[in-house]
Amino acid sequence: MKKIDTIIIHCSATRITSDYTVEQLDAGHKARGFKRPVQTEPLKYIGYQYYIRKDGTVYPGRHEDEVGAHCKGWNNRSIGICYEGGLDASGKAADTRTPEQKDAINSLVNEICRRWKIVQVIGHRDISPDTNNNGVIDHFERIKECPCYDVIPEYPSFIPNIVVQP
Repeated sequence: MKKIDTIIIHCSATRITSDYTVEQLDAGHKARGFKRPVQTEPLKYIGYQYYIRKDGTVYPGRHEDEVGAHCKGWNNRSIGICYEGGLDASGKAADTRTPEQKDAINSLVNEICRRWKIVQVIGHRDISPDTNNNGVIDHFERIKECPCYDVIPEYPSFIPNIVVQP
């Protein structure tokens, strides 16, 4: 069994004005060459462990202990949650989460934390390299915007205590 210590939040990078079903997501992952060790019906290719539609419906993808295909270098130690959306009507990165999606993400994070020893909840963009070594992934350092909102402050219990010396 793999050791899970991180939850990584993603977005589907689809416009708020469009629907993007779990079947479309699975087909998109197939087209990108994603594979699963066991092709479980009906989602044979999905890279995430969970997908959340705009109405808050949660679709399970890969099993939690199955290695994901959602964040290179982190798949062995993380669970990937993807929400439908992430782009505004014009195609720009935006926090498009509906209240139902926010509730579903929070509930799912809490459930996962009860099952695993999670030490951090981050967004996909938070694994970008800290090129200026200031301890923060600044906007200009991000490789991508996904999940199009700042995840870390939403889960303050995972932010390490910082002692400021006078």
